[in-house]
Amino acid sequence: MVKVITYGTYDLFHEGHYNLLKNAKALGDYLIVGVTSDYFDKSRGKFNVRDSLMTRIDNVRATGFADEIVVEEYFGQKIDDIKRFNVDIFTVGSDWEGYFDYLNEYCKVVYLPRTQGISSTHEAKFVSGIDIIGGYTETDAVDTIYKSHQFNDLEQFSSSKILLDEVDAVYINMPLSKRVTYIEKALQAKKHVLTEFPFSSDLDETLRLMNLAKSSNLVLMEGLKTAYSPAFSKLIAMARSGQIGKIFNVEANFTQVLGDDLENQVRIAGGSILSLAAYPLLAIFKLLGFDYNHVDFISHKVDDVDILSKINFLYDDAMASATVAINAKAEGDLVISGSKGYIYVPAPWWKTEFFELRFEDVNLNRKYFYKFEGEGLRYEIVEFLTSIRKNSESFLMSHQDMIEEVRVLDKFVSNTDVTVI
Repeated sequence: MVKVITYGTYDLFHEGHYNLLKNAKALGDYLIVGVTSDYFDKSRGKFNVRDSLMTRIDNVRATGFADEIVVEEYFGQKIDDIKRFNVDIFTVGSDWEGYFDYLNEYCKVVYLPRTQGISSTHEAKFVSGIDIIGGYTETDAVDTIYKSHQFNDLEQFSSSKILLDEVDAVYINMPLSKRVTYIEKALQAKKHVLTEFPFSSDLDETLRLMNLAKSSNLVLMEGLKTAYSPAFSKLIAMARSGQIGKIFNVEANFTQVLGDDLENQVRIAGGSILSLAAYPLLAIFKLLGFDYNHVDFISHKVDDVDILSKINFLYDDAMASATVAINAKAEGDLVISGSKGYIYVPAPWWKTEFFELRFEDVNLNRKYFYKFEGEGLRYEIVEFLTSIRKNSESFLMSHQDMIEEVRVLDKFVSNTDVTVI
């Protein structure tokens, strides 16, 4: 008897799940199916699972392919199960190809092709309720881009119009100079839009697109990953709740030395302000609000590109500053100063995993640790889907958050209160 084992979440059970189980059963005589527990899904960064464990088990059982069903509850259980059941073949979908090669030591590993048109690629595989079917790019090097991002199993659409005809929502990551055009195309096609940051550097265009989205009852959201990080939300809530007293000053820095990649980054987004300022602006506005009295900029420019820039805000009773750079380096931390103490978030604070509340009496200091899963894309995808289902904008990155970010970028681009050194 040839025993086969496979694992999955099987949330929102669909044709792809059915076909994978059917193909897994065909590999042998006896199929064991592991269904992940709610706790294990969360511990491995799988978010937004909507069906209960029993519903997911019942859906697997209803296919008739599983001879035995087990619940996967911990890391390393696959090896234990393979040994316990004397398994001959371990199999999963091809989107995990190579990931489970280490199990070849215990049994044969087979990666099954996915059902065409039903996919869970990269970080999207950790989010239920989304199928990535393909993409479009203007560049001639389409094959190179797809292969470098391991998108070989996704359809390469020949035009944005064809893509928009096939989807319910799009993620847009075009160069900043073209982003507004593609956002407008998607909204006119009645598609929900998640777009790369910054949303724009043109305030009038931003307001126009938001009005278009609202009038069409569509979700329009900016993909600034930090905004959707659970740890960042907890950090903001803790600071705003008075844990360190009244907030007097915020210093948020994000600097990079891009070197040979500098030219490409400038082509995609621009200098340091357009490339990186969205991150510190998010922190400053979440902590101090939008009602500042003045904002100005100091920039070091090379060939008319700001390599390093500082942004300074003045409020009635607080102040804030940000340093951003694409070819210079400084400590990339976040410091929030208050009347009772301060919060320190080390670099990379924009991938918030750890922060510390510090006080004059060091015995009162408290440390907080949170896991930042992957590159953070899964967090914004979850929020994007939630906003679509609820038919509302996200409060984590609201339209007003986006507008105020663009308002600052627009000031810089229009050379308002900019000092160049």
